[in-house]
Amino acid sequence: MPRSSFLNSTFSLGLLLLIWQLTAFIINSPVLPSPMLVFNNLIDAIQTGELLQHLGITLYRLTISFFLAMFLGTAIGLILGQHKSLNVFFDSWLIILLNVPALVTIILCYIWFGLVETAAIIAVVVNKLPNVIVTIREGARDLDNQLMEMAKAYQFSRYKTLFHVILPQLYPYIMASARTGLALIWKIVLVVEMLGRSDGMGFQIHLFFQLFDITSIMAYTVSFIIVIQLIEVAILKPLDQRSQRWK
Repeated sequence: MPRSSFLNSTFSLGLLLLIWQLTAFIINSPVLPSPMLVFNNLIDAIQTGELLQHLGITLYRLTISFFLAMFLGTAIGLILGQHKSLNVFFDSWLIILLNVPALVTIILCYIWFGLVETAAIIAVVVNKLPNVIVTIREGARDLDNQLMEMAKAYQFSRYKTLFHVILPQLYPYIMASARTGLALIWKIVLVVEMLGRSDGMGFQIHLFFQLFDITSIMAYTVSFIIVIQLIEVAILKPLDQRSQRWK
C-alpha cells in the first residue's frame, strides 16, 4: 500500500474513533460504550479464549459457504451467460431467489433439514448464490467473441480455453462477487447462528442481546470487522494485483 494511502486510511480511522469517543462522552450512557471500554472487553474475551473459539467456528462456516457459493455461482452464471435459451428459462427463478428474504430462507432450511450444520451452510449458500450468478452472467455476456474464435482456431482444449481465455475476462466480475459476497455472507452467517446454532459469533451476540451487554456486542463486532479487513488486505488485494499483471 502506498504511504499516502496508508496515511489517509489511518487518519480516516482515527477520525472515526474520535467521533465515536466524543459521541459516547456526550451521551454518557451504557447504550453507547466508549472505544476504550469496547477494546478492553475485546482483549478480555481474547484472553479467556471464548471469542477465538466462537470466531473460529463462524469463520469455518463462512469459508465453506463462501467457496461453495462462488464455485456454483460462477459455473451457473457462465452457463447462463453463454446460452441465451437457458438464461431466458431460468431468469424468473433468479428473480424469485433474489427477492426471497434471507430470514425466510434460513427458517425454511432449518424446518426442512433440521437444526443441523448442513442446514446452516445450505441457508447461507442459497442466500448468496443468486447474486454471484447474476454478476458472473453479465460478465459471460460480455466475453470477447474474437478471443473465443481465436481459441477455436488454435484448437485450445476446453480446459485451456476456460483458464486462459474465459476466466481472465471474467476476473473483474469474480472479484466483485467475492468482495461483496464476503461482506454479505458473514452477515447471513450471524443470522443463521442466531436462529439455529449453539455456537459461533451470532449465537454469542444473541446471548449478549438478551443480557443487554452492548459492550460485548460491539467488541465481538469489532473483532469480526478486523478479521474481514485482514482478509481483504492479505488475500483479496494481492490476488487482484497479481491477476492484473498481464495488463
